[in-house]
Amino acid sequence: MTIRLSPLLGELIAELERIPGLGPRSAQRAAMHLLREGRVPALRALLDKVDANLHRCPLCNTFTEKEICDVCADETRSPVHLCVVESVGDQMALDASLSWGGQYYVLDGRLNPIEGRGPEAIGMGGLFERLRKAEADGKAFQEVVVATSYTPEGDATAYYLIEALGRRWPSLHVTRLARGLPSGLEIEYTDLNTLANAVYGRRRVLRNDKTPDES
Repeated sequence: MTIRLSPLLGELIAELERIPGLGPRSAQRAAMHLLREGRVPALRALLDKVDANLHRCPLCNTFTEKEICDVCADETRSPVHLCVVESVGDQMALDASLSWGGQYYVLDGRLNPIEGRGPEAIGMGGLFERLRKAEADGKAFQEVVVATSYTPEGDATAYYLIEALGRRWPSLHVTRLARGLPSGLEIEYTDLNTLANAVYGRRRVLRNDKTPDES
């Protein structure tokens, strides 16, 4: 006779399975560890604290406990260069490479029409609003780096974003990370040296320097 899990334990495992990187077996091991080691009360208290104090930075959309995150508040960073990434993990990886000294905007993932994730669902509206506000305040960005992964969804996101930026801000300098990044590999899991080289070797993907008589 097959052993049946407690319904509550089954719910816990199912919820843990929703975490990226955790499959059924990993989620089950994590659940058993929490119960066996008596970690549930501590985890519950920490999650309550996180839920009450952690929020999105109104400028770059990363997570912070402060009104404005440390990166956006850092006056030593370039105020005219903006790097668009897919996740907070990508932001942390790029910053750890010490190759980017500008601002960030963190999307909520990549475009995926099959899953119903369109431009608004991944936060592109917030990105465009930041660009509009900076322009209105006389602090327009000079360059936007599209730092999406070289995966099918990452490419689709990049193409959409590049085209949208070109329509809205024709004079904006738009670049993308160099192809030194391995195809199919996500930025968060790329070694720091490769990331740094990709930033330094970024290429222009939107040209707005045509002369008036060019078509």
